[in-house]
Amino acid sequence: MRIALDAMGSDRAPAVEVAGAIAALRELEDDFSLVLVGDCEAIEQELRGYPDAPRQRIELRHAPGRIGMGEPPAQAIRRKPDSSIVVGLNLHKQGEVEAFISAGSTGAVMAGSLFLLRALPGVDRPAIGAVLPTAHGHVLLVDAGANVDTRPPHLLQFAHLGTIYAQDLLGVAAPRVGLLNIGEEPEKGDERSVEAHRLLQASPTLNFVGNVEGRDLIQHACDVLVCDGFVGNVVLKFYESVAGFIVGLVRREVEVEHTRLDFAPVLRALDYTEHGGAPLLGVNGVTIICHGGSPPRAIRNAIRVARQAVRHHMVQHIQTRLARLAEGSESL
Repeated sequence: MRIALDAMGSDRAPAVEVAGAIAALRELEDDFSLVLVGDCEAIEQELRGYPDAPRQRIELRHAPGRIGMGEPPAQAIRRKPDSSIVVGLNLHKQGEVEAFISAGSTGAVMAGSLFLLRALPGVDRPAIGAVLPTAHGHVLLVDAGANVDTRPPHLLQFAHLGTIYAQDLLGVAAPRVGLLNIGEEPEKGDERSVEAHRLLQASPTLNFVGNVEGRDLIQHACDVLVCDGFVGNVVLKFYESVAGFIVGLVRREVEVEHTRLDFAPVLRALDYTEHGGAPLLGVNGVTIICHGGSPPRAIRNAIRVARQAVRHHMVQHIQTRLARLAEGSESL
């Protein structure tokens, strides 16, 4: 298995990517190799700090260009064919690698994946899936930011895409699917929410448990939480910030009492780096999107997620499910 890693994507590239890559090669099973895409000279300089790295499992692919966070994604993909994102995605398109990971511009990674890898047949809107911690396990949030304006049939697609991911990578045999809403009753929310509820409930291949309110999310009310990308991105970023906020409040209180507490288990439970990156579900390939501020641990775990997706044939399972849905005349 060969996995391409955009070595120039994060805020501290390529140091973070190289450190995460080395950790993955050392700590995960040895059934994969990495292709580091970016400025070869800069990458080589970082690799010199790891003299015992398994260099036989590392290949460099030169890509002198870099797409900035503020650049218009579609234009940047067309105008910068030598960028690390475009070069890495082309490696995936051409079959030289089986997955692509980047902590660069989310918009550019999404646009490049759609332009180069294409959406799977039956998928109108690929979606970002983000794994969030709860009191009793994890929930997959779909969509976490790829689509800010969606219709009910798109939310139905997100439910099916998320179900496959939860089965293949989270190990949930029959994932419970919930629709994020302002109340539990089927008639709650706007017209779009009511219609989405109807479509999800009518789907015979989904384990739909109904509407889920924000207060119930933390209690693991479902395994796959469906919403549009605008709301999903707000939820995701709140999750990313709340851990440090809560721990900071508690720490100030216990310091007054001169008490020492170990917050490490709490921080690990709420730490997004434990899950690494978010897959772009619905494209013809394995694309993992990481946060621009990712530390090496997040890159390491993104490689783990990509490896699992390839090993479990996630893309093929999505294709099979969509084909069966089409055969059964279920609306997508």
